[in-house]
Amino acid sequence: MTFLGTLRREFSFIKGNYAVLIASWIIVDFAIELPATYFGLYVLGLGATETILGVIGLSGFLALASMQFPGGYLADKYGRKWLISTMTFGVALSFIIYAIAPSWHFLLIGVVLMSIFNSTYQPALNAMVSDSLPAERRGMGFSIVMLIASVSTTPSPAVAGLLRAQFGLVNGMRIAYGVVVALFLAAACLRFFRLKETVVTASKPRLHEIFESYPTALKESFSVWRKLPKSMLYLFVAFSITIFGFAATNLLTVVYATKVLHIDEIMWAFVTAIVPVTTIILAIPVGKLVDKIRRKIPLLAAMLIFGLAMWIFVYGDLARVALSLILIGTGQVMMNASFGALQTDLTPKEQRGRVNGFINFANYIIMASGSLLGGYLYEHVAPQVPFLIAATTVLPSFLLILALVKEPEKREE
Repeated sequence: MTFLGTLRREFSFIKGNYAVLIASWIIVDFAIELPATYFGLYVLGLGATETILGVIGLSGFLALASMQFPGGYLADKYGRKWLISTMTFGVALSFIIYAIAPSWHFLLIGVVLMSIFNSTYQPALNAMVSDSLPAERRGMGFSIVMLIASVSTTPSPAVAGLLRAQFGLVNGMRIAYGVVVALFLAAACLRFFRLKETVVTASKPRLHEIFESYPTALKESFSVWRKLPKSMLYLFVAFSITIFGFAATNLLTVVYATKVLHIDEIMWAFVTAIVPVTTIILAIPVGKLVDKIRRKIPLLAAMLIFGLAMWIFVYGDLARVALSLILIGTGQVMMNASFGALQTDLTPKEQRGRVNGFINFANYIIMASGSLLGGYLYEHVAPQVPFLIAATTVLPSFLLILALVKEPEKREE
């Protein structure tokens, strides 16, 4: 078989909805990473403190959690497409507030609105990806999502750095958010016109049903766990512990690197490009590895890699920070591919929306508390503490997965 023939066979599953989602991710991932490079410094530049930065993280994560239950319930009952496309328009418009915010108070409003729209369609988006991947290609499929995200985000920090150098921090960020609005509107149009519904019985609900469905969605999102294997519960708990640790550092990384490690702000933009470059290099090999061997092995390795990366970062200089970012990129690829594939293996198709909704809800609550704690500890105890917490939380997660998570003999379709 020729090289091109082999290539077509390996990637023949990239079609239909999966291909449309990949195309839209190329757009939105570049957009979202552009201002993310300096978001923490932007908030401080609008008059906030590190503790307020933690409060903004708390508010965003709580808002992300708020609609996960109805989002998952509606994705299973009424379908994936309408949620994904309409809420992407909402996310696009909410970024206008980010661009024009005169102080951190207005930025907080924008963060909450964006997070609510985002949280409503996330379970549907995750479920549609799972619906669109054959069982034998799930590791590869989730790795390609990471690969595409990395390809599209690789130039983002460099563009952010150029905007910072040319227009200053605050004005550069305002321009960046204007670009985000335009690109998210383009992605919303692509999803609206090109996605095909995957739930056969789907019908379009009325607006009031979104709110009326909350009690039922809440009940069913909890009760669905009785139908799942225990390994899915243990996998969720282990992942949540790690998520808590890293949420404590999420918005503070750029602040710590520039204010404590004294890395130049422009240089920071280019150094952070190491993460997506690492993902690009490793996405396909890791995806094939996850499909060929047990899903747990890369997942366990990712936990150890994340812990090591945090220890190197907290006491780093420019070279060690670069090394830690390479390790973080490696861990992200291994974590996303193996966790996404294993979760899909353990979850029946008709329950994936609710399971994704529950997992997202719980993790956002956990991330909210981690963000608030991290901001407080950074400002009032020591800047190193949140990063040391992130480095140590991987150990209980590692042991839990090693001892209690069992891969299914037959993977769910």
